[in-house]
Amino acid sequence: MTTPLGGTAGEAAGDGPEKPAPERKAATPPRYAKTPTTASIIGWTGLSALVPGAAHLRAGQRRTGFILLGAFGVLLVAGVVFALVIRANLGLAVKDGVLVTVTVAAAVGALAWFALVITSYIALGPDRLPQAGQVASGIVVGVLCVSVMAPFALTASSMLTVRQTADAIFTSDPAVPGETVTPVRQEDPWNGRRRVNFLLIGGDAAGDRTGVRTDSMTVASVDVKTGNAVMFSLPRNLQFVHFPKGDPLAARFPNGFTGDSGQGLLNEVWQYAEDHLGKGRGPHELKSAIGYTLGLKVDYYAIVDMYGFAALIDAIGGLKIRVETDIRWGGHFGTAGTIKAGYQRLDGEHVLWYGRSRVDSDDFSRMGRQRCVMGALLDQATPSVVLANFGKIATATRHMFRTDIPRDLLEHLVPLALKVKDAKTTSLQFVPPTIWPGSADWVKIRRLTAQAIKDSERSSRTALAAGVTASPGAPTGATGGAGSATGPAATPSGSGSLAAPTPGGSSAGATPSRTSKASTPLDTPTPNHQNKPAKTLSEACGL
Repeated sequence: MTTPLGGTAGEAAGDGPEKPAPERKAATPPRYAKTPTTASIIGWTGLSALVPGAAHLRAGQRRTGFILLGAFGVLLVAGVVFALVIRANLGLAVKDGVLVTVTVAAAVGALAWFALVITSYIALGPDRLPQAGQVASGIVVGVLCVSVMAPFALTASSMLTVRQTADAIFTSDPAVPGETVTPVRQEDPWNGRRRVNFLLIGGDAAGDRTGVRTDSMTVASVDVKTGNAVMFSLPRNLQFVHFPKGDPLAARFPNGFTGDSGQGLLNEVWQYAEDHLGKGRGPHELKSAIGYTLGLKVDYYAIVDMYGFAALIDAIGGLKIRVETDIRWGGHFGTAGTIKAGYQRLDGEHVLWYGRSRVDSDDFSRMGRQRCVMGALLDQATPSVVLANFGKIATATRHMFRTDIPRDLLEHLVPLALKVKDAKTTSLQFVPPTIWPGSADWVKIRRLTAQAIKDSERSSRTALAAGVTASPGAPTGATGGAGSATGPAATPSGSGSLAAPTPGGSSAGATPSRTSKASTPLDTPTPNHQNKPAKTLSEACGL
């Protein structure tokens, strides 16, 4: 209604002119501080692969981001604790259950990190990028997915390799058919033994030979508490060894082993037992003969194929060895080349020839070189070297070893090996003029063995340069505590001692009749101008 003055009724009433209704603003979605770029999305996705949850926090999904970040923290702490436990006991790293657990965890981790990268990328909204940016970021994120899965895949593959290699080398079957395997107790894996004795064999089954010839035989006697070890090297041409009473070969060879050839060389025992007593008897009979000769109980054996050993040396990048004199190698006359005297880094083939060459040499010199090769391998195969060449080592090892060490003992063997590496190792060779292989003084061998072990137990780890004081004329009546030798046939307690062998297989302490011919040995002697037959590897090899 208008008034005479032209205004409305409301205006006449003093209400004033009508005001237009305010416009309602449309709701807008949340926005980033600024429009994301291709580089920023790629960068935040990459950061999220390292710090899970970072991309979600950037995208405003705070709850999801903090959950992912917390879960990552828990995993990180768990990983650190696991690493510390493994570092404290490296044997757990080869335990079957741990290997399976790590393999499964690595597989799950690979899938989880793949999903993490994808969800982080999606949370950042790549669909708001121009088409070129979407393509570029998608390619980069795809590469990132593969990259983050690679370490997990490598871990799983390595664990499977360790497990397969361990299962292929170490056995759960009895060493001798018909026998039972003694279960390994976690609280006492060595069954109360103070020392454990390993027979380390270098076997040669070349194409021009029938069967296996054990051309290198060394017993490593290890103190399980200190890691101090003594290595006893026996010549392959040691003749007429005896067997303990009750052994099937003791009755067959009451006056000493002669084999099929009549020569009765020690390196024939393995194959003779395989041929005449049945497959699988070779290692048992060789352990029996060598243990009886030394007066020790040989607990386990490990045979290394010579050519597989060369592959192992190549796998770790060669060995640095002090070559005392030029060594000609290749065939019977050394026509292939010469390994020059001095410190040399040798590949697998040359290490093999260094240890085996007979040119201008003999069995006893070879034994000394082989001992130095073993010492160099022990010294230079550090954990870092093993990890850096793990795949090659596993491949070489799987095809070069045979052993009767139980699979369940492996987790305890690893820390013992590391203990040996840091402890004192001495070595003793039974070579002329100390021992004549053709007419060995069995009682003397036992006496020197007992004395070397006794000195090893008595020595401290800080006296690395002191050596072992055993001599060819070592006392026969040393007495004392554990490890003492009482009488010529005594051996240290806890070492699995056996009675002294005689030609008739009895346990009398008299020297065998073959010993009386020591003044006219059957084999050519090698000068051994050493006052101390047992020496540290540092002394003997310059390690």
